[in-house]
Amino acid sequence: MSGRDGRLGVGVIGGGHVGPVLGAALGGAGHAVIGVATVSEEGRERVDALLPGVPVLTVPELVERSELVLIAVPDAELPELVAGLAAVGAWQPGQLVVHTAPGFGTAVLQPAFAAGAIPLAIHPAMAFTGTSIDLARLHETWCAVTAPGPVLPIAQALVVELGAEPVVVAEGDRARYGEVVTAARAFATDAVAGFVGALREAGVDAPTRVLGPLLRSAVEDALRA
Repeated sequence: MSGRDGRLGVGVIGGGHVGPVLGAALGGAGHAVIGVATVSEEGRERVDALLPGVPVLTVPELVERSELVLIAVPDAELPELVAGLAAVGAWQPGQLVVHTAPGFGTAVLQPAFAAGAIPLAIHPAMAFTGTSIDLARLHETWCAVTAPGPVLPIAQALVVELGAEPVVVAEGDRARYGEVVTAARAFATDAVAGFVGALREAGVDAPTRVLGPLLRSAVEDALRA
């Protein structure tokens, strides 16, 4: 913790659609975002838009300076990243390490945990645009939280600070959870694309305007049922 007010120095690894948004949400909750590690031009543009004035750092610099390291990288890159940082002695005792991959619990953070870091897995169950729109969407979102029992309240508190609601997913259930949310998103994307194409073939102008209210109401009714 930084000082007496509970503020954390937050470093974000990943300049994709998720990391800068969550960094901005934590910054809005009063934490200090000290940097983002990204190598793409698109990532730098997102940092400039969502976290103006926050520097782009290398991963080792960011980990060294952060009390909370938020890792928002593609799932396939996560194990190697965590292990590689452990191999060079980057992780610090007492440092919070949070990843956002849906299919992993905290076992993937074992190399950081072995160095004394506190492992947390938090996945916001929403589709991200990488823009400020997502900050509002977080207030209607649930986050899957996986963490060792003694530090589970820390993960839950971070979710609340993001503006979302926490739901606990056990370590052993995390892979299945990841499969379900990935499939649900892919199904929605493919289904909408198919319906839009079919309505265009039927001569309907602006098919997304027609489908939007229909699909939202249908999904809401299905969830209630």
